[in-house]
Amino acid sequence: MRSSWPGGGPGGSLPAMSLHLTQPERDLLAGRSGEAAALAMRVVTSAAELLGAESLVEISSAHIDGCLHHGDGGVEFAEALLKGDGQVVVPTTLNVGALDLLHPNVVRADGHKTDMARRQMQAYVAMGAEPTFTCAPYQVGHEPGVGEQVAWGESNAIAFVNSVLGARTERYGDFLDACCALTGRAPLFGLHLEENRTAKVIVDATNVPEALKSRDVFYPVLGTWLGLELGQEIPVIKGLPRTTTRDQLKALGAAAASSGAVALFHVAGVTPEAPTVQAALSLGREEDSAGPVEWVSQAIPHLPRTIHLESGGLQHALSRLSTAADTERIDAVALGSPHFSASEFRALHHCVRGRQLGVPFYVCTARDTLAEVESAGIADELRAAGVEIVADTCVVVTPILPARDGVLMTNSGKFAHYGPSNTGYDVLYGSLEDCVESAITGDVMRSDEVWAW
Repeated sequence: MRSSWPGGGPGGSLPAMSLHLTQPERDLLAGRSGEAAALAMRVVTSAAELLGAESLVEISSAHIDGCLHHGDGGVEFAEALLKGDGQVVVPTTLNVGALDLLHPNVVRADGHKTDMARRQMQAYVAMGAEPTFTCAPYQVGHEPGVGEQVAWGESNAIAFVNSVLGARTERYGDFLDACCALTGRAPLFGLHLEENRTAKVIVDATNVPEALKSRDVFYPVLGTWLGLELGQEIPVIKGLPRTTTRDQLKALGAAAASSGAVALFHVAGVTPEAPTVQAALSLGREEDSAGPVEWVSQAIPHLPRTIHLESGGLQHALSRLSTAADTERIDAVALGSPHFSASEFRALHHCVRGRQLGVPFYVCTARDTLAEVESAGIADELRAAGVEIVADTCVVVTPILPARDGVLMTNSGKFAHYGPSNTGYDVLYGSLEDCVESAITGDVMRSDEVWAW
């Protein structure tokens, strides 16, 4: 009997390929682990051939971007995998969906979209993925180690796992990420290979005032500049404080991946593959018996260009984050892209200090982080002040904001980048403190003097 399974059935003939497969991989492809695994393996091997990979690599974890409902085809794909007995074979987390399953009335959507979005989210959970529903899985315990091979989707998560954690992934989108999770394999190419993780550009932030580099508001702007200036080139940034926090690096990477296509950045003395600038410039090159100076000159025959961060370039990036720069009033505030961490909630709690917010104020986070701040009593106090906490999703991927045109203020470079096209709101960028002070009355309050240098 002819199989109705897409692309041929388990036990069918193996496609001819230049890709080298191990016997266990051939067994997966032949359907010995079930229909869904065979389909997933066909997708992975087809992608590998398209990318010119010579082999696959075993992965230790996955983060699936494809549980966000963009159309019914995504639901049908996930449910087809589930019907074929698909199960993830590595620890797997899920990106945001199109619903807040904890607060069902938050999202404004018709019955069909709500049903399909829920089915898509539930299908991946039924396949064994953890119901994290966050764009920041690294904040809820999913932290692969330095050098681990993984297959992660979602642009900020990719930048973070590569850069801040030092694990290795390429850019996996819908629905290749799910296929990697079901097979435990990914194409061995690109950033999976150490030699492709070498920094190509030195970004010198030495002359940026220390007072500015100590502020959270600086990092989304630096990331925006990085994406605009470098596209997908890999930089090593020198001159940032060794005390640069994970939240600041998170904001940097998210903005760089939004304004450009940065999937990996190094920060000298901060990120794990860049104890020094020279180390980031020399990844994948073996040190010989020569001394350090001689080795560097031999290993890097064409030294990369150096870009010195200047006020004008950062001011340009800063201006790109606001489409309503001349406004005197705001209509809403949205924070949490990437999802708010527990430490960011504590900072917000400190800024609010029991005052009442006068405009709709949204904070997006993971359900696990929400549980943490609820147990600490922070969530209830923020809600009493007028903060609406959104879990499982975010305000730029599904209709949550009031259905009107207006001005949305944010401290997120990613929200600022996607907000106008996804929500219809103009955006105004400012610090966390600016967002809170402006939200008290709706009148814009911004501290711009920190940028004067």
